[in-house]
Amino acid sequence: MTDTTLAVPLAGGDGHRTRAAGATVEFRALRRAFGATVALDGLDLTVRPGELLALLGPSGCGKTTALRMLAGFEHPDSGLVLVDGEDVTGVPAHRRDTGMVFQSYSLFPHLNALDNVAFGLRMRKVGAAERRARAAELLELVGLPDHGSRYPHQLSGGQQQRIALARALALRPRVLLLDEPLSALDAKVRLTLREEIRRLQQELGITTLFVTHDQEEALSMADRVAVMRGGRLEQCATPAELYARPATAFVAEFVGTMSRIPGRVVDGGTVEVLGRRLPVDGEAPAVAGGEVDVLVRPEAVRLSHDPAGRARVVATAFLGAVTRVTVTLPGGTPVKADLPTESAAALPPGSAVAVDLPDRPVLVAPRAA
Repeated sequence: MTDTTLAVPLAGGDGHRTRAAGATVEFRALRRAFGATVALDGLDLTVRPGELLALLGPSGCGKTTALRMLAGFEHPDSGLVLVDGEDVTGVPAHRRDTGMVFQSYSLFPHLNALDNVAFGLRMRKVGAAERRARAAELLELVGLPDHGSRYPHQLSGGQQQRIALARALALRPRVLLLDEPLSALDAKVRLTLREEIRRLQQELGITTLFVTHDQEEALSMADRVAVMRGGRLEQCATPAELYARPATAFVAEFVGTMSRIPGRVVDGGTVEVLGRRLPVDGEAPAVAGGEVDVLVRPEAVRLSHDPAGRARVVATAFLGAVTRVTVTLPGGTPVKADLPTESAAALPPGSAVAVDLPDRPVLVAPRAA
């Protein structure tokens, strides 16, 4: 297999950081079952060179199984895994040129940070001077140049994760795999490392797969997000497209906040909701009586004070410049609206309000039971 140049040169280089070429990764009709449980059910997905693609979905959707198949830790019942067009489905993990960062860090407690980073190089018989020099350069790259002599128990969770990242990059992998690497960290550290990982990935130009169940993490870091459900791919798109034009009701509700407002399909292209008719985004589902739910983002909901209004404000949540206002419609359906905080101050709990939607296509789904 060919080697790719990362931002870290070999010892004795000129110190210039060179952008990696980035590999193309393809999953073709991957299927994997564990007994009666189907983890992957015909997954087809392509990761572009130099792209950071997030695999997003609830627990048990198959995202970690897909990552482990690319790493070589799991093997499909059928289907192929290709890297730059080369079939690596049957290639052992240690020959795949992938670097993996785990949720649990998996650092060796008896080795200091420098030796942890250099461990893979030692296994590949790289000379002592060269591997220590490369490990030192990687520690600098992840912002820990003075932490080489410290042991894992002397490092914070965020520092341990940086060491794990440096260790994965030491072998100059064609593909970097991140398995929920930030989930064990507190919110502030998670945000900092999120930005740092993205910066390093862009600087190195390395193709990266990032597994997470955190939608904010996926949307803020990834070039594209692949949303999975039940071992299948629901949609793969840029964060903006995924949020604005979800392909399915599942994607719409899993990515961001959605309210379900009762509506009725008038014809194949129009739905009646909140006393008005709006065009349907896509094809309306065929349901008995035409009863559907209209899926609406909170920023699209319009509220106005109206003494005769049949909706009531039941709660407000301050989010800074925006306040999330929850109202109930007649019949008890909750609807969330994001309003400028100054405007929301005029609508305290108990206020009677009118609810309206903008005149644009809406996504509809079968009525929830």
